Amino acid sequence: PAGCRQLADATMDENNPYKDFLSEFVTSSGRRLRFVDLQTLGGAKYQRLPFCVRVLLESAVRNCDEFQVKSRHVEDILNWLEAKDGQVEVPFRPARVILQDFTGVPAVVDFAAMRDAVESLGGDPSKINPVCPADLVVDHSVQADVVRRSDAVSKNQEIEFQRNKERFQFLKWGAKALENMTIVPPGSGIVHQVNLEYLSRAVFLVDDFVYPDSLVGTDSHTTMINGMGVLGWGVGGIEAEATMLGQAITMVLPHVLGYRLTGTVGSLVTSTDVVLTITKHLRQVGVVGKFVEFFGPGVEQLSIADRATISNMCPEYGATVGYFPADQMTIKYLRQTGRSDEQLEYIERYLKLSGMFRNFNNSDEDPTFSEIVELDLSTVVSSLSGPKRPQDRIAVTDMKQDFQRCLDSKVGFKGFNIDRERQGDRMPFVFEGQNFEIGHGSVVISAITSCTNTSNPSVMLGAGLLAKKAIEHGLSVPSYVKTSLSPGSGVVTYYLKESGVTPFLEQLGFHIIGYGCMTCIGNSGPLPEPVAEAIEKGDLVTVGILSGNRNFEGRIHPLTRANYLASPLLVIAYAIAGRVSIDFECEPLGVSSDGRDVFLKDVWPTREEIQAVEREFVVPAIFKEVYSKISHGTPMWQSLDAPDDLLYPWDKRSTYIQKPAFFEGMTREIQPKQSIEGAYVLLNLGDSVTTDHISPAGSIARNSPAARYLASCGLTPREFNSYGSRRGNDSVMARGTFANVRLANKFLPRLGPKTVYIPTGELMDVYDAAARYREEGRPLIVLAGKDYGCGPSRDWAAKGPQMLGIRAVIAESYERIHRSNLIGMGIVPLQYLEGQSASSLRLTGREVYAIHMPEDLHPGHLIDVSVSQLTYTDGCFHTHTHGAYTLEAT
Repeated sequence: PAGCRQLADATMDENNPYKDFLSEFVTSSGRRLRFVDLQTLGGAKYQRLPFCVRVLLESAVRNCDEFQVKSRHVEDILNWLEAKDGQVEVPFRPARVILQDFTGVPAVVDFAAMRDAVESLGGDPSKINPVCPADLVVDHSVQADVVRRSDAVSKNQEIEFQRNKERFQFLKWGAKALENMTIVPPGSGIVHQVNLEYLSRAVFLVDDFVYPDSLVGTDSHTTMINGMGVLGWGVGGIEAEATMLGQAITMVLPHVLGYRLTGTVGSLVTSTDVVLTITKHLRQVGVVGKFVEFFGPGVEQLSIADRATISNMCPEYGATVGYFPADQMTIKYLRQTGRSDEQLEYIERYLKLSGMFRNFNNSDEDPTFSEIVELDLSTVVSSLSGPKRPQDRIAVTDMKQDFQRCLDSKVGFKGFNIDRERQGDRMPFVFEGQNFEIGHGSVVISAITSCTNTSNPSVMLGAGLLAKKAIEHGLSVPSYVKTSLSPGSGVVTYYLKESGVTPFLEQLGFHIIGYGCMTCIGNSGPLPEPVAEAIEKGDLVTVGILSGNRNFEGRIHPLTRANYLASPLLVIAYAIAGRVSIDFECEPLGVSSDGRDVFLKDVWPTREEIQAVEREFVVPAIFKEVYSKISHGTPMWQSLDAPDDLLYPWDKRSTYIQKPAFFEGMTREIQPKQSIEGAYVLLNLGDSVTTDHISPAGSIARNSPAARYLASCGLTPREFNSYGSRRGNDSVMARGTFANVRLANKFLPRLGPKTVYIPTGELMDVYDAAARYREEGRPLIVLAGKDYGCGPSRDWAAKGPQMLGIRAVIAESYERIHRSNLIGMGIVPLQYLEGQSASSLRLTGREVYAIHMPEDLHPGHLIDVSVSQLTYTDGCFHTHTHGAYTLEAT
């Protein structure tokens, strides 16, 4: 390319066969920066590659050592067009790893345990450190305990530290003891927003060598970073730990779907509406396991925040990544968020010279894709998604009728099966001296939350402007509705305050209550007692409205059976209305102070109004101010003492941090694979079993095995905290496996965390049944339907089953990350052959299974499974041959 010259250098490994393809450019300050010249290396083939594949290629070329990354892998990626529909495996070494504390604590626990294991085997424990740079943001611990108060932030942070002091001290030890790891303290923001606004390098600069920023993270919404042209996706904690230790990720060369955007977003439509529309569309198309790359003139209409919103919900539409290549809007965003002029110069120069910078209006730059689908942005309308899945989009105009259909329909993703005569039930209660009543469809939680939306100034300022107009019209939110605003970074607080909308949000009850995920991950805190009693007494289908990305049943709050994802503006609108059974087109939002009907259209700001405020108040100075102090943390964080030891001094009395059993009995030699004989089915599950069902993150039920364990340690129920906060204690997490109150086990007639102990037919807690099987030396398996393990990337959803003694899962299909985690924990993921299922094979789960494991087991291997029927006669059990089946190892 013009402005470059070939440069031989030892920056790459001396054995790297591509070291002759190094080039350099000179910055305006005279600094010479080196990079891999992919355009010269790849020629015409390179120009046809999707931009996301170009990042994979650069990583392979730069890291080619003929050991983990071989020259044939480089050729495979360069020949993506020929191999795109095959099953070609290639390695990928990302530039960094990002973690949040729910998944980061168990990762650091594993590192600490690995140091102990290495020492016990006679090795040097100081060698156990991340090789790949890692950033850990503490954002999942704060809960919405205190709301609707000006001191809510400080009060919730105090409670957060009281609950999590041991965890935070442990993380401080990790920050000091482990090299190449940084910790962003609690109270700083949500990991993905902090990543977007601050941690992202866009282009790495190391020793005068530049290369693309890329990452994997222990949270499925790591994909948000793709909105600014940085390739990244979520992996399980086990895979992330391997990456941190220098192991390349092995992946199938991706099928890349090109998603062409045309048209212009309407003036009353938000980025949330766009992403909910895309989510439903891509779910229908089918993109599980695929890369999605956005292109077309419509992309030019979207800000980086808008693009990041779309990339954030990539797990909800099922793809591995939703990638937007870097363009001039990327540079504008980097400037807006306070990156230096020097950074901006080398980032833009490198991206252009390497062919990773594009003009979306120039179709000549469009690469070749595996397939192409299209969306006209002008067709997008105001939308919500729910009541139980993010892909179930509903136009706002259809919301009233849709909720009615959900009440009428049988229990399922779109049904609650409420008898017609009960649908009009109203339950009275008294709250703060006032009389209220609620019924089916009443809103009891209204939360502006989640990085999906709080990272986007347009929807946050839009919510503020809507609140201003609502107050000016004399509207209010019922006082019993649990309202909250939890921004993804301190930047949001600045621009809401400077633009003058904060007082109006607070008058509606939307006080800032903390900086973290909060309601979106189930940290919604308790509802007011009178409200909770009314819901339970009336068995009501009440509603949570949130600007989040997940609304799986049981996730947001145990008492909100219907949960809807919506823009921050609609979150406020439905809070004012107090119900979702409203048609905003013909029913008023409320009544003004002078008795006039006020409709939603009267208070809804236009896109042009919002953009004018954004241009004035979202400026680089506020990003620099906030992030200049991010490493300091709060005074509570600064005052925390942490050990200085090389090996972590485990405290056996701790109920948060314990040395896990995974490395006990480890030897230097790899043990041979063993077949699974005489296995019983612990659970017989259906479709769409999420990692929330397998390993919940929310509150610990008082009658659960985990609660009994914590009580035996001297804790009271108010001290139990959540499963997510106790992921550093394997004793809690094993007992919390399959503890979701909404678990649907085919052995049982109703939902709940129970199962049947097959030999006797007893109904037991899942953990207790597994413990009895373990005492008897019986291995366990799980039967499941489609999409087993969908939802958040959660390593305890594999670690927990392993601790219960589960050796294999037999399902119709798997979510990618969870399947990888199962393999990492030694659980075999088996898949029925095409067209088969448990029902088609007449499997009830009450059989005994033998799984014959070949020594050369590999993905796609056909495995023989023998099934015997169990009967009880003459006082003892007998097995009779049921059948022999062939399943696929995935």
